Amino acid sequence: MKEIGEDLKEARENIGLSIEEVASDLKLRPTQIENIEAGNADAFKDIFYLKYLIRDYSKYLGLSCEDKVDEFNEYLFDHTSRISIDDIRKAKKKADKKDKNNSRVASPYTVEKKERFKLNKKTLPILVVVFILLLSLLVSNILKEDDNSNKTEKVEVIK
Repeated sequence: MKEIGEDLKEARENIGLSIEEVASDLKLRPTQIENIEAGNADAFKDIFYLKYLIRDYSKYLGLSCEDKVDEFNEYLFDHTSRISIDDIRKAKKKADKKDKNNSRVASPYTVEKKERFKLNKKTLPILVVVFILLLSLLVSNILKEDDNSNKTEKVEVIK
């Protein structure tokens, strides 16, 4: 990562740009540019965000952004391949303790879809039958009320 930062710094200085000018043009903070040039990847919470910053910064300086992204990917691979299996297991156990309901470790960038209400194949026919029964009860009550109202009208006419 340090070599990438040094290349970017050298290209910026050769063009004659200040950190503030670059930060203003790329809509970044000057400290972000300084951290990139210093090779300080730990200053960024999101490693993918850093990757895109390097891409945009190298493109801005007229360097091959694909080469810089490839260099960054190699750095990232070298950095992550040094993580021991025990450290990965410990991190997984720690994540499992935090979220017992979720058995898989998900990326923080993954957007999980909310489950929509789903009807089971068995519950749908039951709901249809219940709806038909309620509808028939309602219709029968309306018919009974009509019959009762007709009877009371007839009785009143006879008197």
